[in-house]
Formats: sequence, structure tokens, C-alpha cells
Amino acid sequence: MHQLEWIGIIRHGESVGNVAAATAEEKGSDLIDIAERDADVPLSDTGEKQAQAVAGWLDDLSDEERPDVVIVSPYLRTKQTAEIALEGLDIPTVRDERLRDRELGVLDLHTVHGIRSKFPEESERRQRLGKFYYRPPGGESWADVLLRLRSLLRDVAEDHPEQRVLFIAHDAVVSLFRYVLEGLDEEELMSSAKKSPIANCSISSWRWDGEWVNERFNDVQHLQQDDAAHPTAEEGIDAPAV
Repeated sequence: MHQLEWIGIIRHGESVGNVAAATAEEKGSDLIDIAERDADVPLSDTGEKQAQAVAGWLDDLSDEERPDVVIVSPYLRTKQTAEIALEGLDIPTVRDERLRDRELGVLDLHTVHGIRSKFPEESERRQRLGKFYYRPPGGESWADVLLRLRSLLRDVAEDHPEQRVLFIAHDAVVSLFRYVLEGLDEEELMSSAKKSPIANCSISSWRWDGEWVNERFNDVQHLQQDDAAHPTAEEGIDAPAV
């Protein structure tokens, strides 16, 4: 069986959707004011600076430490993060739709308040089933996302044996990578997601040593070293994905 040497994953930089979602939640609005479809939401100015901080982190790595390939979600905010972070580096980039964000179906663009107000039955069903297994109409559960991520990891290991692979994706994807690589169960995953919401442009990584060994998780040290690229306020476990 083929195996990777190292896996890293970075959440995209702050998007204009992240800003709009935070504003809508603070105001108690039902809807998030975003004109673009989810796949076309761009980075904010802060998100671009955060991606530049990732570029600095990559530039400081030795040739042996740098990734051999970077695999990116096809969404605009992840592509922009990758373009900024990898500028000037000769690292091949691949896009894979299996890294896309979790799809929310009819709940898309609704705040937590809006879901409770407009979809009370769905809110109750989600509460009963739990976030891991709840699938909104037309959308995906976390378990659904896991199916495509397991497929992706198998293919990547086959295509890049004993290589160092960096992924650039979304917050739920980062959490689910940890679930797969560290063998978490549902309770451990939800506890981790609640205690440590994934920050924009945070870095998580694992190395293979007979099993996957976590090196860092949700690390924002590279952002804290750059005052212009401060970590974005982290989202709660019930926040919409943007």
C-alpha cells in the first residue's frame, strides 16, 4: 500500500464571506449578504495578508521540508490563497473538487438565527441527529464530506507515494482530515471542533512514522508574527461555512 511521507493542510485566508457572516450574526440577521455563489467568494484584504504570511512560512522551509505538490479546492478563496502563498515557488499545484467546502443546501446563506427562524423543523432535526450525521436538504453532512476525502487521500497516496503533500481547503475539511488521520470518533471530533475552531490560514500537519503523528494543529504562529496578518476571529461550531 502506498503511503505519503507528510500531510499538511491550510484553511484559506479570511474571505469577504467570513466578514459578511460575522456581521450578519452580530446583527441577528436571518441572511448573510453575499452576492456571489459560494464557489466565487474572494479573499478579503486581511485574507490576502494572511496568505502572504503563509508564503513567508513556506519560504523559510528548507528544500527537504517544502511540499512536493499542493492540492487545492477549486473555490476562488482557496485558489487565491494558493496563488499568493506559492508565488515564486516552483511547486506543482493540482485542483481537486473533492476538497470543496461542505454544501449546505437550503440552509446556504442563512445565519444560525435564520435557520432557527425559517427552518425550525430542520433546526430540531439537526439537534436530534447531531452535526456529524445531519444532512440539510440538498446539502451534505460531515459524514458525506468524509466519503470524498477518504477517496481523495487514497488517490493522492497512490499518485504521490512517499512525498510531502500540502492541501489548501476549508475549515470543515481541516477538522475531518484530523478525524481520518488520528482515528477520532464522532464525540472526539465534535469536541475538538467546538474547542478549537479552525482559524483562517492556520496550518495543520502530520508525518508518517508507522502511523500519522500530529506535528501542529490549527497553528497561527506565522500570522501572529506579522501584525498585518493577524488571525481572523475564529468561528463557532454552529457558524455557517463561508
